[in-house]
Amino acid sequence: MQGMSERQYAAHVGLSRGAIQKAKTAERLVLFADGSINAAASDVRRAETTDPSKTRKPTEPKMKPVPEAAVAAVGDTLREQGLAVPAVGGGTTYLQAKTANEVLKAQERRIRLQKLKGELIERARALSLVFRLAREVRDAWVNWPARSSALMAAELGVEPAAMQKALEKHVRAHLDELAEVRPDFR
Repeated sequence: MQGMSERQYAAHVGLSRGAIQKAKTAERLVLFADGSINAAASDVRRAETTDPSKTRKPTEPKMKPVPEAAVAAVGDTLREQGLAVPAVGGGTTYLQAKTANEVLKAQERRIRLQKLKGELIERARALSLVFRLAREVRDAWVNWPARSSALMAAELGVEPAAMQKALEKHVRAHLDELAEVRPDFR
């Protein structure tokens, strides 16, 4: 009867060919007359003669847990693009994560291109420009009663000083209301 070669038996038990040669030399394998390995009998003999404390345990792949924030970000990116989003707790597939990664890379490149074209500016610069514009508008409104009160008083037949005081009072009250509004610049 024909048995297995060293290479075939090594594949059968998940060991290297060198380990099979060592087991053969130590007579832990059962051989046929032609020198081939009797797999069934050799499996039994190896189990009887092998010290379990010296066997290697199959290594489990070391997979790091994925933070929930990362999974949520993948879901958000897929949702923004109108793609299928995994159910909560259902897990994200590799394909979904890869798709989300490619979408994010494309978005990042688009933003970089928009910056180079001058279509986007830094947030600090935008806030500075908005602040400066708001200050100019405020100053224009503060000066408006002094410029307009004489013309309005003449049209209405009222004393110019009284008109200016009334306009200043209402403009300042309105500007105070606007000062309380705090936009959220996140």
